[in-house]
Amino acid sequence: MRHIKKIRAGAVILFASAITICGTIQNHMQVEQSEPVFAVGAAKALSVENTEPLTLTSGVANVLSDYEGEKSVGEIAVAKSQTNMVTAGQQEEPQEEDTDICGYSNLGIAVVDDTLNIRENASTDSDIVGKMTPNAACEIVGTEGEWTQITSGNVTGYVKSEYIVSGDEARTIAEGEKKLIATVNTDTLRVRTQATTDAEILALVGNGEQITALSQAQDGWVQVEVDDVQGYVSAEFVDLSETLPTAQSMTELKYGSGVSDARVSLVAYACQFVGNPYVWGGTSLTNGADCSGFTLSIFAKYGIYLPHSSRAQPNCGTIISASDAQPGDLFFYGSGNSISHVAIYIGNGQIVHASNETTGIIISNAFYRTPICVSNVLGN
Repeated sequence: MRHIKKIRAGAVILFASAITICGTIQNHMQVEQSEPVFAVGAAKALSVENTEPLTLTSGVANVLSDYEGEKSVGEIAVAKSQTNMVTAGQQEEPQEEDTDICGYSNLGIAVVDDTLNIRENASTDSDIVGKMTPNAACEIVGTEGEWTQITSGNVTGYVKSEYIVSGDEARTIAEGEKKLIATVNTDTLRVRTQATTDAEILALVGNGEQITALSQAQDGWVQVEVDDVQGYVSAEFVDLSETLPTAQSMTELKYGSGVSDARVSLVAYACQFVGNPYVWGGTSLTNGADCSGFTLSIFAKYGIYLPHSSRAQPNCGTIISASDAQPGDLFFYGSGNSISHVAIYIGNGQIVHASNETTGIIISNAFYRTPICVSNVLGN
């Protein structure tokens, strides 16, 4: 019995040391458990009742057997614990990539040298309902054979798929085309010469109209460009956003009765150059013109020669009320009674004009600013 007690005592010392070593390993692994896994094995070893005398070999063997059984369970538990810890440390909530650019979820960009026709149906025999300028953006709706259905601005229709790029290529182009726009959120926005309410008013812009913003808001003011005039507006009365160029609708060419063929022809001719550049002092309809250079060149084709000055052009016709304007009449804008900009009325409350270097030749609401006067130059 003394030998047995000594053997048991030796076993206890042996496994007490094992428990200490295991505890050190567990601390090193930073695994927290309610009790060491080896304590279970040692306790079971001490509680084993043998009918035969316990030898050193058999005693150690029994204890090791119990220990190995608990060890395997403990290792699995520790391994799972470690895996969970690593997974918890590395796993992140899946995040959807934000691919939207300026509100487009399936962005398409027109890759053309001139303009891209948007047709009512997927056929070259279908009516043209709009035009996209180079690098103009659209939302891709779907494809139909060699045609892509798109929505751009206020135009929905079909374009040839070969002239539209999407994906990374479209996003790369879009990054270089984004413009900062200020959308008016008040009835009448005052554009001033300086960032103060004491400054002179340059222009009045209507609710919902968009103008080019040259900066983010600073000290409550935003620097803007209205046509070819720069000024400041109160940041409180505009909403800033980034936008991409979009298609221009051609529905304005459908006038109804009472409009002469000459006026229809002149307006149709002028709209061909939408998307071309603005160049100060220029008169080229393709390479660039300023506002009066644009009107000068359009009217010259119809045998009417205007001076290269927006201030002088009203005198070339008869001053009429804006409510009596017909396609082909000239709308003049500026500050007070000082004219600084001219545009061609194209009907349905819209104008075509060489606006500024940022936007080029575009179609706008005729009352995006309050016109100073309207002149009937065509006379019919």
